[in-house]
Amino acid sequence: AIINQKGKGVTCIYVAIGQKQSTIANVVRKLEEHGAMEHTIVVAAGAADPAAMQYLAPYAGCTMGEYFRDRGEDALIVYDDLSKQAVAYRQISLLLRRPPGREAYPGDVFYLHSRLLERAARVNAEYVEKFTGGEVKGKTGSLTALPIIETQGGDVSAFV
Repeated sequence: AIINQKGKGVTCIYVAIGQKQSTIANVVRKLEEHGAMEHTIVVAAGAADPAAMQYLAPYAGCTMGEYFRDRGEDALIVYDDLSKQAVAYRQISLLLRRPPGREAYPGDVFYLHSRLLERAARVNAEYVEKFTGGEVKGKTGSLTALPIIETQGGDVSAFV
């Protein structure tokens, strides 16, 4: 999806959550080979990084995407993958002694992802003009989110 945005004026954000460094390097190499790094921001919180960093990485990437959206530009964000963010959130919640639910995930784990995905939106020209203090007029902006989750053995009915 990111490679196909080349030359279309779309800023892309790739958020790698809990991936091995070699996997992240392979993705970046592929993007470079296809000339996609010119319009792509990579936010990486690898498997070796602390759980707090893996939890916060999608929010950091989304904030970057919102910046472009609110300035009347189009942006695409790919979260790879949100199931690893849920695991990081579970680790943090257990350390904070929050009451665990099913499979030791906190009760608000679904709110975590819905809150993040609802930030992807299209804004009208009036909003863009107000946000930019009149600097940008007559342009609408959008942020499109592509979440990726890992399934266990193809079981899409798993808890998270």
